[in-house]
Amino acid sequence: MSMLTPPGMGGKYRITGDKYPRMRPPRRRGRLVFGLVASVAVLGLIGWGTLQLIDVFTGGKKASAAGSASDCPTGAAASPSPAAAPPRPGTITVNVYNATPRTGLAKATADELEKRGFKIGEVGNAPARFDQKIKGTGMLIGPGSALNTSLPVLATQLGSAERRADAGRKGTALDLILGTGFQGLAKQADADKALAALAAPKQASTTSKKDC
Repeated sequence: MSMLTPPGMGGKYRITGDKYPRMRPPRRRGRLVFGLVASVAVLGLIGWGTLQLIDVFTGGKKASAAGSASDCPTGAAASPSPAAAPPRPGTITVNVYNATPRTGLAKATADELEKRGFKIGEVGNAPARFDQKIKGTGMLIGPGSALNTSLPVLATQLGSAERRADAGRKGTALDLILGTGFQGLAKQADADKALAALAAPKQASTTSKKDC
């Protein structure tokens, strides 16, 4: 080995001038890559731990872009209260008048209505303005307040009868005027069925959305 060869060079380099070659240690790329991977892993663990802490403090509830079910509208409008129950036959007074040439018809009809639970007021022939002028089965007349209360209840006994509300009428009694087409009250079973349907509670349906 020449004296001009620096120690450790193994005779590989020979100095021919007045400068020595630079001696650099080999780059350790493997360690650099390993350090980078380790840093990424540590950052990932920190992020995962942060999400877990957020999950704990929020009770495990995840936010939803659509909102929770409590945010959804329950309907277009609040459901109204059920309609008031119609009055019972026992609270309705009925005056029965015969507008036909047949005798005894008002009395027989009044007796049948009384058996069905109605209270009976006056019984007799119809006033002149109605006598033999009602071509149908009959006419039901009551005060304006009875149009949607007691008149429908009486109509269950004679469904085809015409209904009239007299705004100037006093009292709560109703008039049943039998017309020339009258053949009798509705059958008891049919009348009871109609009365039960009338008394059934009715509620307006509400529109609700399944999805918000």
